[in-house]
Amino acid sequence: MSQNPPSLRPDLAPTARFSDAPRAGQPTIGMVSLGCPKALVDSERILTRLRAEGYGISPDYSGADAVIVNTCGFLDSAKAESLEAIGEALAENGRVIVTGCLGAEPEYITGAHPKVLAVTGPHQYEQVLDAVHKAVPPDPDPFIDLLPATGVSLTPRHYSYLKISEGCNHKCKFCIIPDMRGLLTSRPAKAVLREAEKLVESGVRELLVISQDTSAYGTDWKDRDEKFPILSLARDLGSLGAWVRMHYVYPYPHVRELVPLMADGLVLPYLDIPFQHAHPDTLKRMARPAAAARTLDEIAAWREICPDITLRSTFIVGYPGETEDEFQTLLDWMDEAQLDRVGCFQYENVDGARSNALPDHVPEEVKQDRWDRFMEKAQAISEAKLAAKVGQRMDVIIDDIDADGIATCRTKSDAPEIDGNLFIDEGTEGLSVGEIVSVEVDEAGEYDLWGRL
Repeated sequence: MSQNPPSLRPDLAPTARFSDAPRAGQPTIGMVSLGCPKALVDSERILTRLRAEGYGISPDYSGADAVIVNTCGFLDSAKAESLEAIGEALAENGRVIVTGCLGAEPEYITGAHPKVLAVTGPHQYEQVLDAVHKAVPPDPDPFIDLLPATGVSLTPRHYSYLKISEGCNHKCKFCIIPDMRGLLTSRPAKAVLREAEKLVESGVRELLVISQDTSAYGTDWKDRDEKFPILSLARDLGSLGAWVRMHYVYPYPHVRELVPLMADGLVLPYLDIPFQHAHPDTLKRMARPAAAARTLDEIAAWREICPDITLRSTFIVGYPGETEDEFQTLLDWMDEAQLDRVGCFQYENVDGARSNALPDHVPEEVKQDRWDRFMEKAQAISEAKLAAKVGQRMDVIIDDIDADGIATCRTKSDAPEIDGNLFIDEGTEGLSVGEIVSVEVDEAGEYDLWGRL
């Protein structure tokens, strides 16, 4: 069986899945959702509103009366991918509405694709609906077009993304997300919990908590009762009986107070933290906190509280001004940190980012060389850590069972589609997708595990 290395583009969301077939004569909309899981949630909200108005959802271009392309503007390569997706939708369908992060630059889109019907920015739901109404008028049948209580989901039934806030207060020089999505705006805790409860009641077994800055949740509330509302939110989510996985957790000191919830089993022992680099000078040029040594102390403290914790992070190599010594510091830091799951970008200029103006940009061939060396290091660490799990028993959640009876599962250490998998290749009769079962690990690869019930 081939191995399944993790995505090296950690800004990508899982592939959207559609299941309900439209009724005869029902106006239908297709959706292409690009970018991160936060954008996928935006797509779900748009489609939920459209379903409530009687629209069907088409899984392909030919069955759609119009297509919405939810774009990504995170990197120039992502922008190019978005333009390509818009072009494909125009070629295959011809009636295209564009939204999402790249929609904040409408002239950029219409300059390449002047035939799009409309362009709206990120989380501009009303404008998207207006554009759909104009292109494809609604024609609901109140006796047939019933909306599920949980709305439309673009992920498998057993897991769901739960977006708790929008925007970000950081000013990292390589990032334009605050310019596109604004400053931190946290959802009310009651609204988040109500959504989570409905998801769990509908059969969701895993909640993936996402935002631009999860650990800052609630700190934008002026009259809040507690200093760090993420702590009580995590505790309340953990009481619902589903797996709760924390993504995009900025390494503030109070993150240490989250870890006991992981040790107690309320929240999965998993932290997705964007460290980005380890050399203090590189971090300073990024406008990131430059206390890499203190970060190692925090990692040690987290592991002391919860020895089973899994740490995932992303890094940028080839940032402007990065010297060979600075890069070597990153490799040495990786040796000490021993992170479990790692993704990596080669630095790219992004229109509007302040890092573009920095001196001493790194040549492309040097970026590639450093990326190769970094990923070789990360892969060796992953392989050693997984080898140490052979013989252990652990709970896994089943994501898929193929025609040959091979079950693709994930451990508590694996987020969907960005981390590794655990495969069960015999004795899977009677198992079902979404079930949580106990396995014993009997084989390990560079990124994946194999086990038996």
